[in-house]
Amino acid sequence: MNSFALNRANWNERADLHAASPDYEAERFVAQPAHLSAVVRFDLPRLGDIAGLRAVHLQCHIGTDTLSLARLGASMTGLDFSPASLQQARRLAARCSTAIDYVEASVYDAATVLAPASFDLVYTSIGALNWLPRIDDWARNVAALLKPGGRLFLREGHPLLFCLDEDCQDQLVIRHPYFEQTQPMVWDDESTYVQTDQTLSATITHEWNHGLGEIISALLRHGLDISGLEEHDSIPWEALPGQMVLGEDGEWRLRSGRERVPLSYTLQAVRAGLRSSELEPDKAEAVEEAQFTSGK
Repeated sequence: MNSFALNRANWNERADLHAASPDYEAERFVAQPAHLSAVVRFDLPRLGDIAGLRAVHLQCHIGTDTLSLARLGASMTGLDFSPASLQQARRLAARCSTAIDYVEASVYDAATVLAPASFDLVYTSIGALNWLPRIDDWARNVAALLKPGGRLFLREGHPLLFCLDEDCQDQLVIRHPYFEQTQPMVWDDESTYVQTDQTLSATITHEWNHGLGEIISALLRHGLDISGLEEHDSIPWEALPGQMVLGEDGEWRLRSGRERVPLSYTLQAVRAGLRSSELEPDKAEAVEEAQFTSGK
């Protein structure tokens, strides 16, 4: 709880700075009704047609990706633990005359505050999982939110990237844990990742890495089938200062030797159906009887 409180204070301070920064393009969203965030534009070839789907964006921050998904035709809900971020998200949606339901809660409480098994799509955009201490609790909530046949779409920074020392500017050096640890990595930084002249006063944050196998295993454990996994040589921010170049697509890549390390990945998973243990007792007995009768 102390970690969440520290991180919430940090993100509450970031919200106004991010909304005012040209990096988040708030004014462009207002001026151009068809504009999409760079993150969602990157996702489009894998995301496919989402028009008409009921979708939830977990850890939505100030809502630019959420708004972009709404512009693609999805009926959107955004969830975040930062009230200041949600204030900016609601303001942007209102300025763009777009109906989006925003809910303040931890992602670990998502299945409690939102209707379970009611979403066709759970979307998690990049830079989210590292703020969560336990990946299993995230996967449990994702599974609970999805309808049978519903899909998870996740793009995230690669756990191998998060192992690297970002202060080492002439070589790739592993410094941080790859696997999930009980204790967080503690950072003290008064800056944020957008263009701004202001600094933060809530400078302490807690983060965790989660290995790719841990993430996949957690999703499988909670009844999702992996339908796609693609690793990328790019990421939307300058994760390794001094070693990266910015492409025309808004993605950062290693200046040389791009084949050495993946920087991000896209993971998709589908909830095949409800397990009998997740049903009410009478419904569970009916499912088990049907499976026995059919020989399954």
